[in-house]
Amino acid sequence: MSTEKKKALFICLGNICRSPIAEGVFQKTVNDMGLGNEWEIDSAAIGGWHVGNPPDWRALDTMKKHGVPYNNCARQIVSEDFNHYDFIFGMDETNMKDLNKRAPRGSKAKLLLFGDFDPQGDRIIRDPYYDSDSAGFEKCYQQSVRCSKGFLERLAAGELNN
Repeated sequence: MSTEKKKALFICLGNICRSPIAEGVFQKTVNDMGLGNEWEIDSAAIGGWHVGNPPDWRALDTMKKHGVPYNNCARQIVSEDFNHYDFIFGMDETNMKDLNKRAPRGSKAKLLLFGDFDPQGDRIIRDPYYDSDSAGFEKCYQQSVRCSKGFLERLAAGELNN
């Protein structure tokens, strides 16, 4: 069996709300399954507005509430990411359009809508950035838990192999 790590990158518009939560939850999920050392996991933004900043305080609060450790800062996706990562997950259709536009021809990463792995069929992880409360962040967390498990189950079942 190959010892090379599988690599996953989570993308949203600014990398301070949805993608950090998805990254943190996915990392915790693989750690809890005893697979943490088999994965390299990161997140990034489509846009560069928040580069170098920590996630939105509501995202950090939500992760802390659920025992999800997180200490990454926002960065913007670069063309090398498309050949470094095996899976790049967008949070909504706009992210997917942007990713498909930016992907260099012939790059290896599979571009996937994270919500496609939600067993409840809640496909779009809505951006809670402009919300006045934390409810959208909690919803994003719950979706990320379901999607992480759903993706890993399908991967283990061999449904996502080339």
